[in-house]
Amino acid sequence: MIPNKFRELLRAGKPTLGTRMNIASAELVEILGHTGLYDYVELVGENATYDLHDLGNFCRAAELHRLGSVFKTDFDTRRFTAQRAIGAGFQGILFTDNHTVEETRECIRICRAETPPENGLFGAVGRRFAYPEYGGSPDYVQSLRDIVVLIMVEKKQFVDQWDKILAVPGIDMIQWGGADYSMSDGRPGQAASPETKAVERRIIETALKAGVQPRVELAAIEQAQYYLDLGVRHFCIGIETRTLYDAWKANGEKLRKFLAPL
Repeated sequence: MIPNKFRELLRAGKPTLGTRMNIASAELVEILGHTGLYDYVELVGENATYDLHDLGNFCRAAELHRLGSVFKTDFDTRRFTAQRAIGAGFQGILFTDNHTVEETRECIRICRAETPPENGLFGAVGRRFAYPEYGGSPDYVQSLRDIVVLIMVEKKQFVDQWDKILAVPGIDMIQWGGADYSMSDGRPGQAASPETKAVERRIIETALKAGVQPRVELAAIEQAQYYLDLGVRHFCIGIETRTLYDAWKANGEKLRKFLAPL
């Protein structure tokens, strides 16, 4: 089985750098891999259009360049999509839209082997990550144990139970979702407001005290220092659709100025 690079970095206490993609494209993953700068690439499954073939090809491209891989699930289909993503080779699963402690426990169980000690929901299956085995061996169980479980913190009801959430064993990483949080708090569009930022800071600080690593999505490099000062060591910057839009817009505007007099 292929070693889980994302888990290896976490186990070694190393910082991590990733980026996100809305397009399930192996070619884009290869281009990213050629930079040699990133530890993993995330497919934002809740936004992407994809089929099961795309998941396997996405992971093949990542593995070709020794990139780790993360899949972000939809809420309603999370058991199916998370387990098929793991089966395709994804090394971490980012779960969205949790509201309760029980939902958080289920996220962890989805990724763990269905054995008495693990109390998981993942049985023995002959999917890509287990080749050439069918599944069910000790190595297979360990590979599921190594799947990195990431939890979005993005609902007011979830934040209201935060101390209980943090006490759930098996959460490897959390990520703040300010846009969703401000909506659920009755203040849509206020992700960057002082009130929302204060909640984000509390979530990050208490997670670190509990030994749970926070990951931060950056829109710009200039935002990093604030989070580094808080103790954050895991970052995900950019998303390819926005990167392409910004480049096309900037270049188009410049060239249009040259063409305007003609």
